[in-house]
Amino acid sequence: MVHLLQSVRKEKQIHLQKDNIEKIEKYRKDRIEMIYLIQNDQEYDYDVRATALAFFERTKIVEVTKEEFEKQGWEKDDLLLTLVYTKNCIQGTLENKEGKIISEEIICDYSDHKNSRNAVCRFLYRLFEKFTGRSLPWGMLTGIRPTKIIMKWMEEEKDVKKLEQRFRETYLADAQKANLCRRVAQKEKVLLESRPFEKEYSLYIGIPFCPTTCLYCSFTSFPVARFGDRMDAYLDALYKELAFVAEHHRDKKITTIYIGGGTPTALNEKALLRLMHMIHELFPVEETEEFTVESGRPDSITREKFCILNEAGVTRISINPQTMHQETLDLIGRAHTVVQTKEAFLLARECGFDNINMDMITGLPGEDISHVRATLDEIFALRPESLTVHSLAIKRAAHLNMEMEKYQNMVKGSTNEMLRLVDEYASNMGMKAYYMYRQKNIPGNLENIGYCVSGKECLYNILIMEEKQDIISCGAGASSKYVFADNRIERTENVKNLDHYI
Repeated sequence: MVHLLQSVRKEKQIHLQKDNIEKIEKYRKDRIEMIYLIQNDQEYDYDVRATALAFFERTKIVEVTKEEFEKQGWEKDDLLLTLVYTKNCIQGTLENKEGKIISEEIICDYSDHKNSRNAVCRFLYRLFEKFTGRSLPWGMLTGIRPTKIIMKWMEEEKDVKKLEQRFRETYLADAQKANLCRRVAQKEKVLLESRPFEKEYSLYIGIPFCPTTCLYCSFTSFPVARFGDRMDAYLDALYKELAFVAEHHRDKKITTIYIGGGTPTALNEKALLRLMHMIHELFPVEETEEFTVESGRPDSITREKFCILNEAGVTRISINPQTMHQETLDLIGRAHTVVQTKEAFLLARECGFDNINMDMITGLPGEDISHVRATLDEIFALRPESLTVHSLAIKRAAHLNMEMEKYQNMVKGSTNEMLRLVDEYASNMGMKAYYMYRQKNIPGNLENIGYCVSGKECLYNILIMEEKQDIISCGAGASSKYVFADNRIERTENVKNLDHYI
């Protein structure tokens, strides 16, 4: 039996080595930069990779043995990361082909993963910081909901300066990020305090149609030109799911309704009216605290659609320029003009909407801080009630990632200077930051952030980030989130394929 197990392990190791060699050959053929990783324990493998990718975006990390590395040899821009775990000690070395070598060491009981994790992550961060000569605004933090940390600390510490100092020391973040995180956490705390979360839920409805598919998009989205003939069948299927949810949650209060996509206003007028009738038939819309519909694509908007939404009691809409530069809009596949964006915004005002959000993306291909400033100037002139700012995330399923070789020289990514500029403009518009989250694959390891004028905070955005309430999601590709009394969170996802959902 022992010999059999040894044989199986040996065979498995041979297969892994073969896979590694094939991967390395492919990456070299495609001229992808690599970090070779040699480690004698995988206790902190996730943290090692997350830290490495925070400093070296879009780099491939391949774990190898010392023998494999020596056999493959160096390529010009490759790095070698060696981690040696011994009793109560971890040693790390980072080196390149030119002979640059940086080493770090930490004394700790690394097997106590939970209690040692922060110390080990600081050790990893400092190793990369020394090697690159640069620091990251969020320090070693790679989590997507940093406000959760400070909100928890607020229960034991009321002093603002001490909270920020603790955040900086724990995660090696800079002062501006610590201050931003604390401000957002305080705002969220006020809005979420004393809510009976266990007796409430929010409803998300996904409409997976769009005028076109944007270059950076990885959401469930089907162009109307090809899939528009499925609208009625999709709404038939959606009605069944919504009816079940309404019945199953009849004993809970519905807090917010959020219709996203895709682009909900990509539905034609008849289909949009039908959707509003369905929602009113099945749910007590008048009891909700907020009813949001994304009408983000200006090329999907008509006066009649706005009238339908207004009469249905929609309280908040989005009109999303992403950028106010026509060349960039054309490049990223948004089939509308800057002029259309402004016209759609003014039409929304004419139709009575007094809570309009605008989305923008920093770090779009070909854009630098001057483009961001010009976009902010245009948004400033319109004066929306809220501004949501996304740092470009290069998602695995997006065309931008799949065609990266074509856009490589154009994608510089978002910078902290861009986000500081946004913060300045938002303040000048009378807005304060009220929610924030971070994503993997954001160059520069930065954040997405929502600003608004007082009283226009999007409650749904806060609820989905802080994970304190059930979010029931209906539609193709929609993801529900269930929050249990023991702080356990479970997720379920619907199929993404439109025909399969139907």
